[in-house]
Amino acid sequence: MSACDRPAPPTTTRLRANSAVPPTGPHPFDDIADRIARLQHGVVTRRQLREAGITGGVIDRRLAAGRLKPLFQGVYLVGPLMPPGAREMAACLACGPTAVASHGTAAALWGMIERSPTQEIHVSVRKGNPRRPGIVTHRSTTLQSNETTTRKRVPITTPARTVLDLARSAHSRVLRHAISHAVASRLVTPEMVSELASHVAGRPGGPLLREVLGEHGPLFTRSEAEVRFLDLIEQAGLPVPLVNHRVAGYEVDFHWPAAGLVVEVDGFAYHSSRRAFEQDRIRDGDLTGAGLRVIRVTWRQLADEPLAVAARLGACLIPSFGRLRAITPPPG
Repeated sequence: MSACDRPAPPTTTRLRANSAVPPTGPHPFDDIADRIARLQHGVVTRRQLREAGITGGVIDRRLAAGRLKPLFQGVYLVGPLMPPGAREMAACLACGPTAVASHGTAAALWGMIERSPTQEIHVSVRKGNPRRPGIVTHRSTTLQSNETTTRKRVPITTPARTVLDLARSAHSRVLRHAISHAVASRLVTPEMVSELASHVAGRPGGPLLREVLGEHGPLFTRSEAEVRFLDLIEQAGLPVPLVNHRVAGYEVDFHWPAAGLVVEVDGFAYHSSRRAFEQDRIRDGDLTGAGLRVIRVTWRQLADEPLAVAARLGACLIPSFGRLRAITPPPG
């Protein structure tokens, strides 16, 4: 995730027209509209144009000529092309100064779920309850200022708040996918998700969050999975592998060169999307083609079946390392 996409301190992107153009002197319509729209993903509001000195009649003529295209009530697209983020920005502008993209719309903007061109635009507001055709508006009395930010200048709920809103409104499959990508992209940490589930226990969103976390257990980061796996190796008396070693063009989690064995530890945070699943299969095929044996170990196996994991690894390593000491169950 680039620095410009990281969650930033709450701010406002509502542009006053007189901040985009000099306060005095006549300006051609196109120059004024372009200046404002350039900072708002190609969109402008009627109010901004009027505050910049453009008359209602001029605006209406530009609409009739197709120079302005209505997106939502009082919000127009400037020019023929729809830039990325234009619809989301327009929806926020249409719903007032406290409006932010939220729920599935925010999840798509953060990259947690796939974005669909026909997807409804969801917006949350702290004040009022504006109804705009084409926009799903959520009035929230619990949305705090520190739960809003901007992403590429679009007002939006923070990743953690977005996860919570999805838990209150989305299917478990969507929530599972969103959490996976949010953790993998470091938008949220596993600890933040677990804390969020505890914080909203008994309230809307809490049951589904607990259900999803219960299905998948703790959300391991890569480092946490590595620590657990290496502890198991030590406790079982198995040969120590190379860690994060590059082989056959890939960086693998664990590698025993003498045994031609590779072990990949699959944490929920990294391997729950369909795309990741397909990429893992291609990766495994390439490694196998290079003469390596690939074993995948899940978090559940590490947590619930450590003895079985150790025995499986031992059976693979014995031909190369000779007789290994007896494997005993790790403590706890």
